[in-house]
Amino acid sequence: MPQVLKSITAEQKNHFDTEGYLIVKGLFTDEELAEIGRTFEEIGSRRIPGHFEPNLDAGAEDPLSRYPRVMHPHRFDETSRRYLLHPPVLAVLEDLYGEEALAAQSMFYYKPPGSRGQALHQDNFYLKVEPGNCIAAWTAVDPADEENGGLLVVPKTSGHEIVCPELADESESFTKHLVKVPPGLKAVPAVMDGGDVLFFNGNLIHGSYRNKSKDRFRRAFICHYAPASLAKIATHYRPLLRADGTPVDAETSMDGGPCGVEFDALYPH
Repeated sequence: MPQVLKSITAEQKNHFDTEGYLIVKGLFTDEELAEIGRTFEEIGSRRIPGHFEPNLDAGAEDPLSRYPRVMHPHRFDETSRRYLLHPPVLAVLEDLYGEEALAAQSMFYYKPPGSRGQALHQDNFYLKVEPGNCIAAWTAVDPADEENGGLLVVPKTSGHEIVCPELADESESFTKHLVKVPPGLKAVPAVMDGGDVLFFNGNLIHGSYRNKSKDRFRRAFICHYAPASLAKIATHYRPLLRADGTPVDAETSMDGGPCGVEFDALYPH
């Protein structure tokens, strides 16, 4: 029996299946974005060990030392948990998966002016969802474009294997891993308005520009999900959550992946 789509069109589903990504406009309202903004303005004023550890010296040379990404905010903040389980996002994910989606991770990126980007990479190298794949839901809290460090995606790489990364140029990337663009393909910008959500497959090669603007942050609320039929996921992402917040456990994927532990041990995604 063919899948009945409720939140996206057949054309949108086909775009995701063939290109590996899909931008859905306006899944968050202005009021919801404002609430997210207020929440992370407050979080950004303090240190939260294990989740957000900034250098609160405003004169720090690297903007990302003052505003690093917030890891797993849903584990200590109720607003983040609520938007990790945002019904419009979960509805799209159910259409993309053809089954219930489980929430695995939340992150928040401030990306102030002058910040380095993130080298091209593949998410399921880190999450190790088995079987199936993770899907990211990348929400633009601010408009995101080439000037302020918007996302880059490499279309049609969602069907490529997870590959062992090389070392990135750390003068341009705050992370150390780089996956090169395959021959014949190219990275393209994902230009988004605030409230838009970019969904992409865990094998899709993607990254981001440096924020070259003088005064524009590029805030983003980024979550990862897995299909309810999964058996394993990397330990950093356990437990998963159902739509009602009920925890769901899964076996831990073995460390290593395609590269042993040399790259994998550097950091979680």
